[in-house]
Amino acid sequence: MKAQVLTGIGRMEMRLVDDPVIGGDTDVLCKIEKVGVCGSDVHYYETGRIGSQVVQYPYIVGHECSATVAAVGSAVKRVKVGDAIVVEPAAWCDECDQCRMGRENTCRNLKFLGTPGQGPGCLSEYIVMPEKSCFPTRGAITLEQGALCEPFAIGVYTVRQSHAQKGACVVILGSGPIGLSCMAAAKAEGIEKIYMTDIIDARNAVARKAGAIWTGNPESENIVESIGDLEPTGVDIVYECAGRQETLDEAIELLRPGGTLMIVGIPRAERVSFSIDRIRRKEITIVNVRRQNDCTQKAIDLIASGKAQVDFMITHRFTFDKSKDAFDMAAGYKDGVVKALIEI
Repeated sequence: MKAQVLTGIGRMEMRLVDDPVIGGDTDVLCKIEKVGVCGSDVHYYETGRIGSQVVQYPYIVGHECSATVAAVGSAVKRVKVGDAIVVEPAAWCDECDQCRMGRENTCRNLKFLGTPGQGPGCLSEYIVMPEKSCFPTRGAITLEQGALCEPFAIGVYTVRQSHAQKGACVVILGSGPIGLSCMAAAKAEGIEKIYMTDIIDARNAVARKAGAIWTGNPESENIVESIGDLEPTGVDIVYECAGRQETLDEAIELLRPGGTLMIVGIPRAERVSFSIDRIRRKEITIVNVRRQNDCTQKAIDLIASGKAQVDFMITHRFTFDKSKDAFDMAAGYKDGVVKALIEI
């Protein structure tokens, strides 16, 4: 089969690789249809690593995808050949202490698509996934929406973990796909007071059009002062989706005493810091978000019901042979790109 393969820093090429095969009776052979380019994919493309996860070349990245079932193992009951599916990129063991606690996202034996040391990604014609990671759409959503379900599920999980309630006042720092997914998930929960920021004006424009009540660019204004003028007592929750020291600092200043900081973005730096005086005196709760846990079906249902709008995030589409162009665009934040989608 054909696959787009990382061959070095900033290097990608189409290659013929071995076809994946069904190895267990609950395996599903998935024909990949649409693949979204994620910020973590771009990390691997530009730097060859995320923290301790280091790429060994050649390597196939990608984890946001929709697919059609091409074949199934003998015990598969959830899906059948020809079904359109959303692929949950995680395969958990169901046996470790984390899985028994209902924390499949921190499974000690987790295998995640496109993660070095765990398995290749989905930027290829076919992959094999366990049945439990395959969610049939039954025509309720499109294949493009299916590829958006992975990032949107992170937004759904993030809002769930923040215990946000209707009437809350929230700030989302970073208006990329994850920040916009958090916004869509928050709006689906009835939260209307949503402030958003980004250093790219085009993304702020997308956020405003999608429902943010205010947007700002920290490179052209002091967003702490600007939001503070509108919310002088502070905000309830900040979703930090940029992965930058500057936005973490802004979050602490924006939060009211007793507020919650949700760390969603992945910093490229090995360490970040906080003012212990500020977070202690304000008694700030800090919650890290690790991908998502048991929210894929809810993401599908919210999109299918119309309660969540996500299509606006797709700004650019590429053919399979132009995958490198998609990665270069996403890496350079070119042409107002929010989500680049690749059709296999």
